[in-house]
Amino acid sequence: MCGIVAYKGKKNCYPILINGLKKLEYRGYDSAGIACISGKGNITISKRSGKVKQLEETLKKNNVHKKCTGTGIAHTRWATHGRPNQVNSHPHNDQSGSIVLVHNGIIENYDPIKKFLKSKNIKFKSETDTEVLVQLIGYFYNKGKLTFEQSVRAALQRVDGAYAIVVLNKNEPDKMIAARKGSPLVLGINEEEFFVGSDISPIINYTQQIIYLEESQMAIIGEKDYEIKSIEKDISLPKVVEKIDYKIDDYDKGKFKFFMHKEIHEQVDTISNTIIGRTKGHNVLLNGLMEYWSQIESASKIYITACGTSWHAGLIGKNLIERFSEVPVHVEYASEFRYNKILVDNDSVVIAISQSGETADTLAAIKKANDYGAITIGICNVPGSSISRETDCGVFTRCGHEVGVASTKAFTAQISILYLFALKLAYVKKQISKSAMKAHLDFASSVTKVKSILRKENYIKKIASKYKNASDFLYLGRGLNFPVALEGALKLKEISYIHAEGYPAAEMKHGPIALVDKNMPNVFIVPKDKTYDKIISNIEEIKSRKGKIIIITDSKEKVLKDLANDLIVVPKTNHYMFCILATIVLQLFAYYIAVGKKLNVDQPRNLAKSVTVE
Repeated sequence: MCGIVAYKGKKNCYPILINGLKKLEYRGYDSAGIACISGKGNITISKRSGKVKQLEETLKKNNVHKKCTGTGIAHTRWATHGRPNQVNSHPHNDQSGSIVLVHNGIIENYDPIKKFLKSKNIKFKSETDTEVLVQLIGYFYNKGKLTFEQSVRAALQRVDGAYAIVVLNKNEPDKMIAARKGSPLVLGINEEEFFVGSDISPIINYTQQIIYLEESQMAIIGEKDYEIKSIEKDISLPKVVEKIDYKIDDYDKGKFKFFMHKEIHEQVDTISNTIIGRTKGHNVLLNGLMEYWSQIESASKIYITACGTSWHAGLIGKNLIERFSEVPVHVEYASEFRYNKILVDNDSVVIAISQSGETADTLAAIKKANDYGAITIGICNVPGSSISRETDCGVFTRCGHEVGVASTKAFTAQISILYLFALKLAYVKKQISKSAMKAHLDFASSVTKVKSILRKENYIKKIASKYKNASDFLYLGRGLNFPVALEGALKLKEISYIHAEGYPAAEMKHGPIALVDKNMPNVFIVPKDKTYDKIISNIEEIKSRKGKIIIITDSKEKVLKDLANDLIVVPKTNHYMFCILATIVLQLFAYYIAVGKKLNVDQPRNLAKSVTVE
């Protein structure tokens, strides 16, 4: 949620900040703003509601790009407190105009602090919790007893909640302060210039030398050097500089109009990248888990915790693990895991799944599991992310950066990792034979079949165009494909704003069938497996009530052609890879419905990519 980019160096900060905001806009696009040192110790603040492009037009019109020096901060917002308008957009400054700040996160105790500051005759302009924080810093600084750094530390010690901030002070223009607690922040270094970002996307063009700020750390950035300190105490901390190796291509749409479309097509490679080097003959090699493997294989129960699309991957993981290894698995929304009574102990494994590795609810669930002594495993896409550091061990999905807000390639990569994990656990528990393992691990042909799905794209587009004006959808599947139905419905909701629900096919009779009429499309996921005959019966029940039938299947039986208004046949594969192929069909289906409605697929309303607030 929200994006931060900041620069301190010898170049004009404007192009670095505006290009950084464009890279970060997937994190929030309600409003955007820039603050820069503009000579003689003055700070110029420019902000407006709407997209970064609109901010850029305003800045050029007002010649702000010519006024900026080598120090500036910028922000693109996903609103939490206060409406998405120009007044509430960041950066915010204190009453004196000396201190200016950008912030990701939520200050939970903003209300009592605001009342205190009002009692000191401090006036507020916005509805945001962020202004409370910058006014608190200004309150301490303007009393004249604390330095800039001390004022920031004093304020942060008094706020509850999550934050990533970057702060400037016009009275100390040679200094920039960044700090984080519960919300990610990275510092990039390139000789005598410094970059700050809420992730690496605005930094990668300029440096590969990165420091991931840890929890409750602040960076004091000067003209030529920097220092990492504790927020709690005025002590210096060791610097751990890491070299990142991300492809700049991940941040470019190439020939595609939308990142989501590009990322759907990338699944031919990303599934392979996730699997490659992790199988050998009949063995699964998950080196990131090896230090804890003896405890993992002996655990009496497994919990999977995640949010949104990653939660759907967790449901598939539950099915796979229980089916192959016969270990009981519980899947919990991370937002509920933290507050529910969860029976986790030191004989438990908790698998946390997150594309970004920064999901606030999932991080809170990991901390709870760690407190109870469970072995924690992270499955995420971003090396160096908070989840990769907070868990005992983990596996990266190797997707490359995913920009589209509606997750696609990360989901199928997560399923691939969970498939490998389930097979490995089953093999060490002697629940599966060598020959069966080899058959499951023959991924090469299955990945090739992804290409055949993409070759059906125009056919799927034609079907999608028929249903773009529908107001409601049902998605129905059984077993492994019930979570696929949930994910298909979520994709449609996220990017087309059409109401859609996913159900186990048989559960449709217990309520949702009341919605069915001649106008309602019903998407059935129908593999030729043990559920096939039962799903045919479910389709008949919808058909008899005149519902529209869309079938995704690997079978060419005549009964399906007779029942379906529209039939999408995918290549034959095993039942476990079928759910990946069906998922890609549903991603394309949702994509083309949204495009047909002329919607911004990459930036769906009210959503942001990385959910770093609870």
